[in-house]
Amino acid sequence: MLFEDYESTGLVYHIADINDLKEILEKGIRYNDKSTYLNRYLEFHKFFDLLKPDYIPNWVIREKAIFASMNFKKDHYFHSHSVVLGLKVDIEKCWIANENLANCLYEPLVLQKIEEFVDAKKYIENIGVEKGREYWETSLSFIDNLSKRKDMMKDYDEEVLIFHPIEVRDIVPLYIVSDHKMLTIDEWKKIFKEQT
Repeated sequence: MLFEDYESTGLVYHIADINDLKEILEKGIRYNDKSTYLNRYLEFHKFFDLLKPDYIPNWVIREKAIFASMNFKKDHYFHSHSVVLGLKVDIEKCWIANENLANCLYEPLVLQKIEEFVDAKKYIENIGVEKGREYWETSLSFIDNLSKRKDMMKDYDEEVLIFHPIEVRDIVPLYIVSDHKMLTIDEWKKIFKEQT
Protein backbone atom coordinates (compact mmCIF):
# COMPACT_ATOMS: atom_id res chain seq x y z
CA MET A 1 0.00 0.00 0.00
CA LEU A 2 1.08 3.57 -0.62
CA PHE A 3 0.61 4.78 2.96
CA GLU A 4 0.93 3.17 6.36
CA ASP A 5 -2.34 1.67 7.60
CA TYR A 6 -5.06 3.81 9.16
CA GLU A 7 -4.35 2.14 12.49
CA SER A 8 -0.91 3.84 12.41
CA THR A 9 -1.71 7.16 10.76
CA GLY A 10 -5.30 7.96 11.77
CA LEU A 11 -5.71 9.44 8.26
CA VAL A 12 -7.89 8.75 5.25
CA TYR A 13 -6.93 10.17 1.86
CA HIS A 14 -8.81 12.64 -0.32
CA ILE A 15 -7.90 13.60 -3.88
CA ALA A 16 -8.69 17.14 -5.00
CA ASP A 17 -8.05 19.23 -8.07
CA ILE A 18 -4.97 21.41 -7.57
CA ASN A 19 -7.10 24.45 -8.46
CA ASP A 20 -9.12 23.85 -5.28
CA LEU A 21 -6.08 23.61 -2.98
CA LYS A 22 -5.95 27.28 -1.96
CA GLU A 23 -9.59 27.30 -0.90
CA ILE A 24 -9.23 23.94 0.87
CA LEU A 25 -6.26 25.22 2.89
CA GLU A 26 -8.17 28.39 3.78
CA LYS A 27 -11.70 27.06 4.39
CA GLY A 28 -11.56 23.26 4.70
CA ILE A 29 -13.75 20.85 2.73
CA ARG A 30 -17.54 20.66 2.47
CA TYR A 31 -19.42 18.06 0.46
CA ASN A 32 -20.86 20.58 -2.00
CA ASP A 33 -18.13 23.20 -2.31
CA LYS A 34 -16.63 22.09 -5.65
CA SER A 35 -17.92 23.14 -9.06
CA THR A 36 -17.96 19.50 -10.18
CA TYR A 37 -20.47 18.58 -7.46
CA LEU A 38 -23.58 19.96 -9.18
CA ASN A 39 -22.69 19.44 -12.81
CA ARG A 40 -20.95 16.04 -12.63
CA TYR A 41 -21.86 14.10 -9.51
CA LEU A 42 -25.15 15.11 -7.86
CA GLU A 43 -27.38 13.02 -10.14
CA PHE A 44 -24.96 10.09 -9.83
CA HIS A 45 -25.16 10.21 -6.02
CA LYS A 46 -28.96 10.52 -6.08
CA PHE A 47 -29.23 7.30 -8.10
CA PHE A 48 -27.55 5.39 -5.26
CA ASP A 49 -29.47 7.19 -2.52
CA LEU A 50 -32.76 6.08 -4.10
CA LEU A 51 -31.61 2.45 -3.76
CA LYS A 52 -30.41 2.69 -0.15
CA PRO A 53 -32.19 0.14 2.08
CA ASP A 54 -33.95 1.20 5.28
CA TYR A 55 -31.44 -0.54 7.56
CA ILE A 56 -28.66 1.86 6.51
CA PRO A 57 -28.67 4.79 8.99
CA ASN A 58 -30.60 7.93 7.94
CA TRP A 59 -27.47 10.08 8.15
CA VAL A 60 -25.80 8.05 5.37
CA ILE A 61 -26.79 10.10 2.32
CA ARG A 62 -24.34 9.70 -0.54
CA GLU A 63 -25.17 13.07 -2.06
CA LYS A 64 -24.00 14.71 1.18
CA ALA A 65 -20.70 12.83 1.47
CA ILE A 66 -17.10 13.88 1.11
CA PHE A 67 -15.22 10.99 -0.49
CA ALA A 68 -11.88 9.58 0.57
CA SER A 69 -9.95 6.30 0.63
CA MET A 70 -8.37 4.37 3.45
CA ASN A 71 -5.30 3.76 1.30
CA PHE A 72 -4.10 3.24 -2.27
CA LYS A 73 -2.09 0.55 -3.97
CA LYS A 74 1.51 1.58 -4.65
CA ASP A 75 0.82 1.61 -8.40
CA HIS A 76 -2.39 3.64 -8.13
CA TYR A 77 -2.82 6.08 -11.01
CA PHE A 78 -3.58 9.59 -9.78
CA HIS A 79 -4.97 12.16 -12.20
CA SER A 80 -2.60 14.91 -13.21
CA HIS A 81 -3.01 18.32 -11.60
CA SER A 82 -4.35 16.89 -8.37
CA VAL A 83 -3.36 16.96 -4.73
CA VAL A 84 -3.40 14.07 -2.26
CA LEU A 85 -4.58 15.14 1.19
CA GLY A 86 -4.55 13.23 4.45
CA LEU A 87 -7.72 13.85 6.47
CA LYS A 88 -8.48 13.32 10.14
CA VAL A 89 -12.13 12.26 10.41
CA ASP A 90 -14.76 11.50 13.02
CA ILE A 91 -15.09 7.75 12.45
CA GLU A 92 -18.59 7.74 13.96
CA LYS A 93 -19.72 9.87 11.01
CA CYS A 94 -18.15 7.80 8.23
CA TRP A 95 -19.34 4.88 6.11
CA ILE A 96 -17.44 2.40 3.91
CA ALA A 97 -18.65 1.13 0.52
CA ASN A 98 -17.22 -0.66 -2.52
CA GLU A 99 -16.26 2.04 -5.02
CA ASN A 100 -16.03 -0.54 -7.84
CA LEU A 101 -19.79 -1.05 -7.67
CA ALA A 102 -20.42 2.68 -8.00
CA ASN A 103 -17.84 3.80 -10.53
CA CYS A 104 -18.81 1.23 -13.15
CA LEU A 105 -22.18 3.00 -13.41
CA TYR A 106 -21.00 6.57 -13.93
CA GLU A 107 -20.63 6.40 -17.72
CA PRO A 108 -23.91 4.49 -18.30
CA LEU A 109 -25.79 7.05 -16.17
CA VAL A 110 -24.37 9.87 -18.29
CA LEU A 111 -24.70 8.09 -21.65
CA GLN A 112 -28.34 7.05 -21.16
CA LYS A 113 -29.34 10.64 -22.02
CA ILE A 114 -27.75 10.41 -25.48
CA GLU A 115 -29.94 8.96 -28.21
CA GLU A 116 -27.06 6.99 -29.69
CA PHE A 117 -26.75 5.08 -26.38
CA VAL A 118 -30.40 4.21 -25.92
CA ASP A 119 -29.52 0.78 -24.46
CA ALA A 120 -27.66 2.46 -21.58
CA LYS A 121 -31.05 3.28 -20.03
CA LYS A 122 -32.03 -0.42 -20.03
CA TYR A 123 -28.59 -1.26 -18.65
CA ILE A 124 -29.16 1.13 -15.75
CA GLU A 125 -32.68 -0.16 -15.11
CA ASN A 126 -31.40 -3.73 -14.82
CA ILE A 127 -27.69 -4.11 -14.10
CA GLY A 128 -27.37 -0.61 -12.65
CA VAL A 129 -30.10 -1.15 -10.09
CA GLU A 130 -28.63 -4.54 -9.18
CA LYS A 131 -25.14 -3.06 -8.66
CA GLY A 132 -26.61 -0.10 -6.77
CA ARG A 133 -28.33 -2.43 -4.33
CA GLU A 134 -25.17 -4.52 -3.97
CA TYR A 135 -23.24 -1.29 -3.26
CA TRP A 136 -25.34 -0.76 -0.14
CA GLU A 137 -25.61 -4.43 0.84
CA THR A 138 -21.83 -4.74 0.99
CA SER A 139 -21.31 -1.43 2.82
CA LEU A 140 -20.71 -0.97 6.54
CA SER A 141 -19.81 1.64 9.12
CA PHE A 142 -16.22 2.83 9.36
CA ILE A 143 -16.06 1.47 12.90
CA ASP A 144 -17.27 -2.00 11.81
CA ASN A 145 -14.74 -1.94 9.00
CA LEU A 146 -11.88 -1.46 11.46
CA SER A 147 -12.58 -4.98 12.76
CA LYS A 148 -13.79 -6.63 9.54
CA ARG A 149 -11.32 -4.82 7.22
CA LYS A 150 -13.31 -5.13 4.01
CA ASP A 151 -10.93 -2.48 2.67
CA MET A 152 -8.23 -5.17 2.66
CA MET A 153 -10.30 -7.75 0.75
CA LYS A 154 -9.55 -8.56 -2.87
CA ASP A 155 -11.93 -6.81 -5.30
CA TYR A 156 -13.29 -4.53 -2.57
CA ASP A 157 -12.08 -1.08 -3.57
CA GLU A 158 -13.36 0.82 -0.59
CA GLU A 159 -14.41 4.42 -0.53
CA VAL A 160 -14.90 6.34 2.69
CA LEU A 161 -18.05 8.44 2.79
CA ILE A 162 -17.49 11.26 5.29
CA PHE A 163 -20.57 12.96 6.70
CA HIS A 164 -19.11 16.02 8.38
CA PRO A 165 -17.17 19.07 7.19
CA ILE A 166 -13.37 18.76 7.23
CA GLU A 167 -11.78 21.66 9.05
CA VAL A 168 -8.46 23.15 7.93
CA ARG A 169 -6.72 21.83 11.06
CA ASP A 170 -7.67 18.27 10.03
CA ILE A 171 -6.09 18.46 6.54
CA VAL A 172 -2.53 17.34 5.81
CA PRO A 173 -1.33 18.06 2.23
CA LEU A 174 0.87 15.13 1.20
CA TYR A 175 1.49 15.06 -2.57
CA ILE A 176 0.95 17.13 -5.68
CA VAL A 177 0.61 15.18 -8.91
CA SER A 178 1.63 16.60 -12.28
CA ASP A 179 1.73 14.99 -15.72
CA HIS A 180 5.22 13.72 -15.03
CA LYS A 181 5.68 13.23 -11.30
CA MET A 182 4.13 12.83 -7.90
CA LEU A 183 6.10 14.76 -5.31
CA THR A 184 5.62 15.60 -1.67
CA ILE A 185 4.81 19.17 -0.70
CA ASP A 186 8.40 19.64 0.55
CA GLU A 187 9.83 18.28 -2.74
CA TRP A 188 7.78 20.83 -4.69
CA LYS A 189 8.92 23.64 -2.39
CA LYS A 190 12.55 22.55 -2.85
CA ILE A 191 12.18 22.73 -6.67
CA PHE A 192 10.78 26.25 -6.44
CA LYS A 193 13.46 27.38 -3.99
CA GLU A 194 16.29 25.98 -6.15
CA GLN A 195 14.96 27.73 -9.23
CA THR A 196 14.93 31.20 -7.68
